[in-house]
Amino acid sequence: MAPRVQLEKAAWRWVESVRPEDIHREHIEIAYRICVPPCKRGACRRNCKGNPNCLVGIGEHAWLGEINENSFHNIDDPNSERRDKNTFVGLTNLGATCYVNTFLQVWFHNLELRRTLYLCQNARAEEHNMDSDYEPRSICEHLQYLFALLQNSNRRYIDPSGLVKALGLDTGQQQDAQEFSKLFLSLLEDTLSKQKNPNLQNVIQLQFCGQMSYVTVCNQCGRASPLPSRYYELELNIQGHKNLTECVTEFLKEEKLDGDNRYFCESCQSKQNATRRIKLHSLPRVLNLQLMRFVFDRQTGHKKKLNTFISFPEQLDMGPFLEGKEDEKCVYELSAVLIHRGVSAYSGHYIAHVRDARTSDWYKFNDEEIEKMEGKKLQLGIEEDIAETKSQTRKPKCSKGYHCSRNAYMLVYKCHREEDTDPMETNVDVPGFLQRLVDRDNRKFEEWCLEMADMRKQSVDKGKAKHEEVKELYELLPAEDGQQYEFVPLEWLKKWLDDSTVNTILLETCQK
Repeated sequence: MAPRVQLEKAAWRWVESVRPEDIHREHIEIAYRICVPPCKRGACRRNCKGNPNCLVGIGEHAWLGEINENSFHNIDDPNSERRDKNTFVGLTNLGATCYVNTFLQVWFHNLELRRTLYLCQNARAEEHNMDSDYEPRSICEHLQYLFALLQNSNRRYIDPSGLVKALGLDTGQQQDAQEFSKLFLSLLEDTLSKQKNPNLQNVIQLQFCGQMSYVTVCNQCGRASPLPSRYYELELNIQGHKNLTECVTEFLKEEKLDGDNRYFCESCQSKQNATRRIKLHSLPRVLNLQLMRFVFDRQTGHKKKLNTFISFPEQLDMGPFLEGKEDEKCVYELSAVLIHRGVSAYSGHYIAHVRDARTSDWYKFNDEEIEKMEGKKLQLGIEEDIAETKSQTRKPKCSKGYHCSRNAYMLVYKCHREEDTDPMETNVDVPGFLQRLVDRDNRKFEEWCLEMADMRKQSVDKGKAKHEEVKELYELLPAEDGQQYEFVPLEWLKKWLDDSTVNTILLETCQK
């Protein structure tokens, strides 16, 4: 016979020998097992149905075991929002603005550009009353303040919504990253051209602009017709290529103009077969190479992403590609790799691998998260895809000084100069008027940290007090011999422990 059934029979055995008129309180207490000793913790695997004094398995472990302070509050440690020592500051992703964040980090690490922006006149910031929040208006003002915060903020990451709003970007829709880069540099160039300081007016051209020409040669008369042009980046086709050199070579290769595509020669005054090619006459200090991963698919009528592996060097000699200087060295050093994770051209996630100009260490910038890349993690352009790709192509082996990626869509190279190692060139100080704004924001952050820490402490203190109170009341729940008692539903007790609600009833007199 089961123990519970045996206990039930024993509790009602007196019924066989006691007449109804002789039933007293002690008979009722025996029937309802009031005097059965409480079960000890650990003796029962679950709550005993046959013992009304069993208080095991009703949620008491949360209050009688080890105290977990985090269970007393839902406030994260404010120090987790604090910038770690000797690390960079991240940028908040506002929904679908990761592509903006990657470019901002790349441009921030361009020390010459940052230094130039700090020199821009900003009367509003210089005269700003520190009793109110500073709100930039122009693109230049937004970048100044954003870069100053990225440089000296105490926060682990900052919110770029002011700049994003000023640019009129839709935070919920991912834009064409390559197109954004072109438009933003064009906008910044126009903004800086209006500065009164002549040294600032041509900074974008000096940094990013090179000279090239489209040269068409008539096959009939041999007349060459050059068409000069400026470029801020080179758009390189990657289809059918394995490395960056092949891509640049194809970009500059000669193109035949024949058939319906014949060229009208002004000397011959008729359409003639001709050849056309691009000649690079000068290179910018910062060379942006766009790997054309997002191309138009004629079959579907939509863009698609090419997951072709492309090898690229840490040092790139552009001398052989420069017109008239093929025998001269023109060495560029890799300074950033922009990456698109995902198989679709219309979605995915953008990340940047950026080299610190001061230490030459590489860092991975992933919105709010920043990670130093060293050891086995130093694989530039390598990021796991968000979804599986149809391509089963294995990553080819790369020799020392080279990297290989199927997700890199933009490579940023900087011209190697001896002065770049000069401490005077690698140190960029935040101007006083901007530093005051940063200091004000840091004070607000520290006040917030103290407020959150105080709220956290108050919650923990209340939780500990509640813990002791519940623990004390729990020990008093079983009724002792001769003590007044009441019946309390088991589910009510479970809810009381679960909700940790202080009940005004004298629970020490309660009995399940």
